[in-house]
Amino acid sequence: MSRQVVITGGNKGIGLELARAFYTNKDEVTVLCRKSSAALNKLDVNVIENIDVSLEHNIVEARNQLANSKIDIFINNAGIFEHETIDNLNLDNINKQWQVNALAPLVLLKHFQTVLCTGAKIALVTSQMGSIGDNSSGGYYGYRMSKAALNAAGKSLSIDLRSKKISVAILHPGFVRTGMTGGQGNIEPAESAQGLIQCIENLNLSNSGTFWNYRGEILPW
Repeated sequence: MSRQVVITGGNKGIGLELARAFYTNKDEVTVLCRKSSAALNKLDVNVIENIDVSLEHNIVEARNQLANSKIDIFINNAGIFEHETIDNLNLDNINKQWQVNALAPLVLLKHFQTVLCTGAKIALVTSQMGSIGDNSSGGYYGYRMSKAALNAAGKSLSIDLRSKKISVAILHPGFVRTGMTGGQGNIEPAESAQGLIQCIENLNLSNSGTFWNYRGEILPW
């Protein structure tokens, strides 16, 4: 039986590969994005454009379009990445990362929880750079802080949604060669997506709220 899968930021990079993989698996896929792409348009999936996840009214609009859905898997993938140092703090960039990376997933789930089916799975695409215990290089203040905040939100969501039998995975995709990383990295988006999907498939109430990398290895907070 096909599942209903919603992916934010699925027009490129890891999100696109996630959409492609679920589509290939015959699942029903909906992508929320600001603008579609040629690659996404080649897939026979539902695309809801003009959705800026940092704007709550856009989130409400997307939710209203899916009001009759019963979503099995909801993947918060949309994110932005900037580089700040202590000597070069761009507060506007830091605030934008906070809005998109940390706050938007929480607002999305506030509105979409009513269309998640019992036993649904939520995946938060975070970063190992949000790990305080793993930080040995410093810098990247906005990105690190926003992802650490997302990790904290994910842990709370795993507790608050347990009564609805909804489980939450907090997932680091690896250092992936995408536009966000300027093409740098050590794995391709398709490999990362396959690993993330395996983590989602293995997700259940007993391991909900765990911080994993795409290989299924537990990461330090």
